[in-house]
Amino acid sequence: MLGDISLDDISGGDGPGRRALILVENLSVPFDRRVWQECTTLRDAGWEVHVICPRGSTRDTEPEAEIDGVRIHRYPLRAATGGPAGYVREYGSALWHTARLARKVGPVDVVHACNPPDLLFLPALWLKRRGARFVFDQHDLVPELYLSRFDRGEDLLYRGVCALERLTYRAADVVLATNESYRDVAVRRGGRRPDDVFVVRSAPATDRFQPVPPEPDLKRGKPHLLCYLGVMGPQDGVDYALRSLAKLRDELGRTDWHAVFVGAGDAFDAMVRLARRLGLDEQVQFTGRVPDADLVRYLSTADVCLSPDPRNPLNDVSTMNKVLEYMAMGRPIVSFDLREARVSAGDAALYAPANDEAAFAELIAQLLDDPQKRARMGKIGQERISGQLSWRNSQASLLAAYAAACRDRTPAAARVSARRGRRPRS
Repeated sequence: MLGDISLDDISGGDGPGRRALILVENLSVPFDRRVWQECTTLRDAGWEVHVICPRGSTRDTEPEAEIDGVRIHRYPLRAATGGPAGYVREYGSALWHTARLARKVGPVDVVHACNPPDLLFLPALWLKRRGARFVFDQHDLVPELYLSRFDRGEDLLYRGVCALERLTYRAADVVLATNESYRDVAVRRGGRRPDDVFVVRSAPATDRFQPVPPEPDLKRGKPHLLCYLGVMGPQDGVDYALRSLAKLRDELGRTDWHAVFVGAGDAFDAMVRLARRLGLDEQVQFTGRVPDADLVRYLSTADVCLSPDPRNPLNDVSTMNKVLEYMAMGRPIVSFDLREARVSAGDAALYAPANDEAAFAELIAQLLDDPQKRARMGKIGQERISGQLSWRNSQASLLAAYAAACRDRTPAAARVSARRGRRPRS
């Protein structure tokens, strides 16, 4: 078991002298926290780490950067708009820039591709033909994401994303799954051998989530603060949270709270309009993305944190980063009853029946009335994050995956030296 192996045991001899190239399309680095933790773990194990990713809009904007020993190569990318044609433009541009920058990086021992989309197997295959091993880091189940986000059913595009997933599984030497549900998909649907699939759970950076004294002013004159943190996309359930808050006010008669929604996404403007239609604009605040210091202030002051992701094909089997971050801050959580939400939070959350907004509101009210229960739940969450869900356990699994991928492989630098040392045939 990985729990019985030290990081030194796993990394010994595998990292030094080796080069890894991590490919990311949907977020910049180091803004993508999971990818950044993977980068620093590999760096500490002796790997030379390169990342190819898009530039951010307000941060991570430099085309080239070296941060804490990790070399980052960024390209300009305009997010998709206007339906399928927009995604064709976005992904085509991303693949072209990724291939261009991969040539610049040169030979590597491992190409580590993070989805979505399930298209990065194409540059990975090119690098495999030059001696690299391919590690597929499956952040999302794209077929389930398609069903949950677009509500188009199993149409031609759905069958297309299923085919791309199969090709990615087939091309990979090793698969990283974010939880046991994703691992099961890789084995059952992807046809991967169980020994080739490693669970590398996302975990919050505990140095980023350190509680500070609460600030009552953030409650805007109310006794309680509710907090949502995360992306605001069509599948993320912010609309469920807002309708639950309207029921908390109208059906349960509770007006003793202020709510803050921290984050952004392509549903942000629609959620602001929904809050206005529900008459919540005086009690609900949308901050957009905020600096880490402000995020910690809100979470340290919050009495209850919200995880309103509705049950759909993606959410039921996905680990929600916001749940882990709430737990790291010692906050009690109200969630819908999702399979992986229970695996992550355990008794640190209360669970409403899936997509039941009235029950969600009742659980918020229950916690607002019970400060002792809130404190117990917060402590449970912190203990889980520092124990079984800690990044240290994920580090061990990541390094074991790399060791498996590189078993019996000559480092890239040695391969290049050998090629350069060959004499032409006479």
